[in-house]
Amino acid sequence: MTTNHNIEQFKTTIWNYYREHGRTFAWRHEPDPYKIVVSEIMLQQTQTHRIALRYPQFIHRFPTFESLAQAPLQEVLLHWQGLGYNRRGKYLHDIAKKVVTEYNGILPNNPSILKTFPGLGPATAASICAFAFNAPTVFIETNIRAVYIHFFFNQRNDVHDKELIPLIEQTIDQERPREWYYALMDYGVMLKKTIGNPSRKSAHHTKQSRFEGSDRQIRGMILKLLTRVPQLRIDELYDFIQKEPDRIDKALDQLSQEKMVKKHDDFYLINE
Repeated sequence: MTTNHNIEQFKTTIWNYYREHGRTFAWRHEPDPYKIVVSEIMLQQTQTHRIALRYPQFIHRFPTFESLAQAPLQEVLLHWQGLGYNRRGKYLHDIAKKVVTEYNGILPNNPSILKTFPGLGPATAASICAFAFNAPTVFIETNIRAVYIHFFFNQRNDVHDKELIPLIEQTIDQERPREWYYALMDYGVMLKKTIGNPSRKSAHHTKQSRFEGSDRQIRGMILKLLTRVPQLRIDELYDFIQKEPDRIDKALDQLSQEKMVKKHDDFYLINE
């Protein structure tokens, strides 16, 4: 049973840990809305230590919404290499163009508007508002989920997010939501390192599919080639990738539907 005493004890524990062990990342110390958008898109399904290395390079090349919007998609994807899920690079490019053309270069601070942007679901829209604008929005990501399950549902193996939302609403720091969410995430990382991942007890938990040999790997190989060679024929792609032609064809169809690549005459190239 959750009581006010339990809630206050929980908040004290999280804040105390954060004061002693809070992590430092470039995007935490400069809550520029653009940089927050970049970091939040990068952090989707990619380990933080990889982002910490690549984020400064990306920001150096594309320091603003305007610079990113003006860049060709081919160059954006070239700088995205190694971050996984290339469609997120395209989403980021599309977001930048939308902010520049529809909002005069200023990111809206309303999650209801942001969730309509390419690649931004309700959770990411809410997290961007929390981190960029210090807004007390409510959202769940994997580390936050782990913390609440550990403290309040440790004896369960089927915890649904709808059970966590009221607790997140009840415990959020209304004056310092940005830091509160950073504190939760850092505590969640610590839990995963010390006791294993409490999120395995979530009803939403799924294992990430294997990358090696997957269709996702073939998609990545196609895009990597096309960021380095402006255009390639289908037979050249077959030769370079050395996978079953029907799987390469399938990947090209998917990438074409997502407007990542296009076919011009007999050649495939990055879409613009």
